Amino acid sequence: MSKKADDIITIVHGSGGALMEDLIKELFINKFSKKQALNGVPLDAMDDGSTIKVHNNEVVITIDSHTVEPIFFPGGDIGTLAISGAVNDVAVMGARPVAILDAVIVEEGFSKDKLREIIKSMDDTAKEVPVAIISGDFKVMPRGKLDRVVITTTGVGIVESGKVILDSGAKPGDKIIVSGHIGEHGVALLSARAGLGFETEIKSDVAPIWDVVEAAINTGDIHAMKDPTRGGLIQALSEIAEKSKVSLFIDEDEIPIRESVIAACEMLGIEPLELINEGCAVIIVKDDDAEEVLSAIKKTKHGKYAKRIGEVKSENPGKVFMRTSIGSTRLLDKPVGEPLPRIC
Repeated sequence: MSKKADDIITIVHGSGGALMEDLIKELFINKFSKKQALNGVPLDAMDDGSTIKVHNNEVVITIDSHTVEPIFFPGGDIGTLAISGAVNDVAVMGARPVAILDAVIVEEGFSKDKLREIIKSMDDTAKEVPVAIISGDFKVMPRGKLDRVVITTTGVGIVESGKVILDSGAKPGDKIIVSGHIGEHGVALLSARAGLGFETEIKSDVAPIWDVVEAAINTGDIHAMKDPTRGGLIQALSEIAEKSKVSLFIDEDEIPIRESVIAACEMLGIEPLELINEGCAVIIVKDDDAEEVLSAIKKTKHGKYAKRIGEVKSENPGKVFMRTSIGSTRLLDKPVGEPLPRIC
């Protein structure tokens, strides 16, 4: 007897967007009995991580598995991605990254030289923050039971109690800042995977962005923050709008995106606003602080292309709108899933 279509896990269920969100709520959020520890941010907040309160601080903890294909790509590799992902998830909750734990699983027959290269990338990325890699696990799977290598990283950060930044904190009147160019990681992965050659090489933006976040939180009142990974900019904005019960309006002409990425997306029929990013943040900042925060971000290594792209409003809560270059306004629907599988 065949199973119904809705009983089967598809690749789209792991690609961010509405289908993944629904699956997580159905199979995990609604099934786990205890979802909060020591009065911290709970599992069902569905933020970038959760927290545990310890005295006057909160420990922010995140976890992510990395299955990217190819494992080496323009601008980085799975090692760069694994450390950057952990650092960035901790950072966008307002916490200073202090430690990372990793689990590395490789397929039997995998090259030691390639593994050394990946481990070096992990170390180089951690030193840039800087953050310590304090514990880990290593396993080998039989040949054919795993596609080369998978890395899981847990990020640990510290923030003063009451200063955790959540997706639900955006307020009407706030301004929206994006800290760098969008769409580059997705296009870089696709071009490497398919062997596509573009006139200008597009490299992944993968990077640890604690420098950007630190500059922002030290300069102004940050109400919400998110790294626009799976599902891209639209997914990140949609989550903030829904959880904060506000609407977000962005200006198409203000979104930082390279012409080469636009051209590649047009050729491939992909919406750049839905493409994954691995080295930028969406930052929702109090109106009065926006210009000063933007100026501070632009002085950092990973924030020099930052731009203010819109504002937060009260009407139509939970929705994201874009004012287009031709003067119209259109609703941006939350993506069903990331158009590219295995991009992180």
